[in-house]
Amino acid sequence: MGAWIRMIPDDEAGPDLREVLDLARTPHGTVDNVMRVHSLRPSTMRGHVILYRAALHDDSNALPTWLQEVVSAWVSTLNACPYSFANHWANAAHLIGDAERADAIRAALDAGQPETVFEGRELAILRYAEKLTLNPGNMVEADVVALRDAGLDDGEILEVNQIVGYFNYANRLLNGLGVTTDGDVIGYYKAT
Repeated sequence: MGAWIRMIPDDEAGPDLREVLDLARTPHGTVDNVMRVHSLRPSTMRGHVILYRAALHDDSNALPTWLQEVVSAWVSTLNACPYSFANHWANAAHLIGDAERADAIRAALDAGQPETVFEGRELAILRYAEKLTLNPGNMVEADVVALRDAGLDDGEILEVNQIVGYFNYANRLLNGLGVTTDGDVIGYYKAT
């Protein structure tokens, strides 16, 4: 476990915290540091788990899961958040399923040039994510219209908005408390 504040291990958790830790467990049976850092305030952990799963792992989301993960990695790149990038890039690369394509996308994100590998709808999503992350006070209706013009419906636009908003929250939580991946299983899809 790694953070600049105390994180309570499972064996020291009281009943209320244990209940929320069980809610936060990954498919690997672990509690990642991004959630455990809330252990001093279980109510914020509960809220975080619910928001995360609704924004990114909800079966009703229409955007392809690989693209949701690329958006997550892009926002985390823009925010210089190594924790979220490590996890969500691992997920994106797994879901892309083509190592050469994944390497090209990673290089484009690292260079801050998604236009070298994306176009149309996907590029419009990444441009929206970039502006909302770096210049949220400059957002205008035309930013949403551009997504519609690229072929997204309003539900998909909301999905993109929620993923971007969630990762801006999570990146600031992680960077602000010095949370590391020490002890975590990296990536949602990693075999146990």
